[in-house]
Amino acid sequence: MEKESVKIEGTVDTVVFNNPENGWTVLELVSGDELITAVGILPQINIGEQLRLMGVWDDHATYGRQFRIEACERSLPTDAAAILTYLSNGAIKGIGPSTARKLVSKFGEKTLEIIEKDPDRLCEIKGITLKKAKTISEDFLRQFGIREAMLFLGQHGLTQAESLRAFKKYGSTLVDRVKINPYSLCSPGVGISFERADAIAQSFGMHYEDENRLSAGILHIVRHNTVNGHTCLPEKKVIAIAVNLLGVNSETVQSASDEMCGSFRLRRVSIREKSFLFLPETYEAELYCAKKLLMMASYKPEKMLADIDEAIAGCEISMSIKYNEQQKRAISAAISKGILVLTGGPGTGKTTILRAIIKLLEDMGEKVLVAAPTGRAAKRISELTDCEAKTIHRLLEAKWQDDNVTAFSRDESNPLDCDAIIIDEMSMVGSLLMRSLLRALRPGCRLIMVGDTDQLPSVGSGNVLHDIIESGKLPAVCLEEVFRQAQSSLIVTNAHRIIHGQYPDISRRDSDFFFLKKDNPFDIKNTVVDLCANRLPKAYGFSPLWNIQVLTPSHKGELGTVELNRRMQSRLNPAFEQSDGIRSGAYTLYAGDKVMQIKNNYDIMWVRDDGTEGDGVFNGDIGIVENIDRDDDSVIVRFDNRRAFYTLEEAGELELAYAVTVHKSQGSEFEAVVMPLYPGPGQLYYRNLLYTAVTRARQYMIMVGNQSVLTHMVDNNIVSKRYTGLKHFLMNEGPLGEDNLY
Repeated sequence: MEKESVKIEGTVDTVVFNNPENGWTVLELVSGDELITAVGILPQINIGEQLRLMGVWDDHATYGRQFRIEACERSLPTDAAAILTYLSNGAIKGIGPSTARKLVSKFGEKTLEIIEKDPDRLCEIKGITLKKAKTISEDFLRQFGIREAMLFLGQHGLTQAESLRAFKKYGSTLVDRVKINPYSLCSPGVGISFERADAIAQSFGMHYEDENRLSAGILHIVRHNTVNGHTCLPEKKVIAIAVNLLGVNSETVQSASDEMCGSFRLRRVSIREKSFLFLPETYEAELYCAKKLLMMASYKPEKMLADIDEAIAGCEISMSIKYNEQQKRAISAAISKGILVLTGGPGTGKTTILRAIIKLLEDMGEKVLVAAPTGRAAKRISELTDCEAKTIHRLLEAKWQDDNVTAFSRDESNPLDCDAIIIDEMSMVGSLLMRSLLRALRPGCRLIMVGDTDQLPSVGSGNVLHDIIESGKLPAVCLEEVFRQAQSSLIVTNAHRIIHGQYPDISRRDSDFFFLKKDNPFDIKNTVVDLCANRLPKAYGFSPLWNIQVLTPSHKGELGTVELNRRMQSRLNPAFEQSDGIRSGAYTLYAGDKVMQIKNNYDIMWVRDDGTEGDGVFNGDIGIVENIDRDDDSVIVRFDNRRAFYTLEEAGELELAYAVTVHKSQGSEFEAVVMPLYPGPGQLYYRNLLYTAVTRARQYMIMVGNQSVLTHMVDNNIVSKRYTGLKHFLMNEGPLGEDNLY
């Protein structure tokens, strides 16, 4: 049941904790005769301030009753005694207790007014120079600016956290900027939705055809669709959507689009005689990728083998293996060319080829690096090739900036120290990440891209692997033959049947692929939980937390991740509701819970079991909560062989992972996968998603549910189209893309 929001007023008595980076604050408020503990985002808070808070009461297991702040109005103290308390506690830089007493003794209730409006008068106090007076006044005005901005934005519906992000981006100009153009709140780094900014603009009386409104609406449409994987959109489609969104005619929208392209706020490119609109960053990323990839393909490697066939034969002997002609061609291409794309489904021998490529390159004296988009994918390719692998972000030495933009230390001026690089799970690599990777490769570095084009495309915008192969401009080998030893696995053979539009064999009970027929969500849910908690651990000795993974198409519904996670948490975690938990999104997390990191965080420190230290936990990493300590404001999570140390606030980036979506499982493998199947949203029940789920299972794949859903997913081969420009830029002759800009 939703808690009722209430208002309280009082004076700040003690600031127990304040994080200057994000404004998270714990304070004690004197309200009447009561001392109240309040928690929330309150930047630049000081003892003596008057607060009017809106929020809800919480009963905390350790700290008792607390007031959780949702909104805040702040005012400075007005009487001399309160001003003295305020200044004596370090509210303003340059004023300590002694100076505070002198100021209040001299100016009384007008002290703060003089600091703000007439700082030269501060020099009347012995020991305050003109320079110090100016510094005191500037610090006060900076704090006052934050207060004014927080109050102003709060009155227009922004949360404390959103207001703080806006102030960090625009500083003291924030209020004036928003009054002139409320749509500046939609910019990256603030991230307010167009609809909310539009409501603020309408409250200001802004005209429907205002230039700022039109351009913000168009940008919103193009930027929003990058979340759906598009790097560009047909201009006609953008205009049609904008007409409905903005309530203006198409001529007005077209005129605004022309102006934005003329000022390079959008880039317009003709592709197959149709006009497409790009954001500048996605245009530049795909154009750069095309140029760099073609340049790399034109390089002739400095080091070559005298007889590649002989070298491959030597690998066959040393590795006790026999390569087929397709595999030999792939190995030869990787050694003789500057770039190679290697694709194929499960059981086609990609890993076997990689081992040979790595061995031959190292025998030639070349330094080889291996990377993958996610931590689990990197761990998997490390195990398969016996070659240490890192995430691409870790390899490029990523850092998280204040405006939520990822910056990489490795680029043209600081390239990676390697002669060849292998990227696994290329289907997961989006255009922006691909550009960052290519920028870090020095001329002459070999690039070998490995992936499965039948997997789900990247979460980020773009369709890099698919576009590279479709262009036909780069060397590529597609492995098709499934090896005899792999054919004994029903997981492998059923995966290939599914991707070719054939129904999987679900009749056998003596292999690694099982289908348990259940007709209703209640029975499916109970069976899924029982498989994880009892049947699979008893039959195979699997850990429910480390070896078994439930994959489901959707977050929502009776068999979505949210409902399944809550049900499995109550069954699998003995600490459920018996210990101190922390709220994180839709869940309450307890020690012992299986969790997933849901965004990249480069600041979280970790220690490996061997004592090695490092930092950074990445989107998709799965671990177990080892400990929650509210006294130390800490949460410890184990990820395989390392323990990561979170603050309570950072733990908000974790969510339960007993069940995860198929999309979130990309790049991972699990000993056993359990997948519930029951009718749901059509856009999530299609062939490639089913194929991806099946190929996540290493030893056992168990489906539970309706056979009709299984057949529907195999039949449904309608894959959402992604509008991208990389294929066009790769295939275009002459100066890439430039001749098609207008």
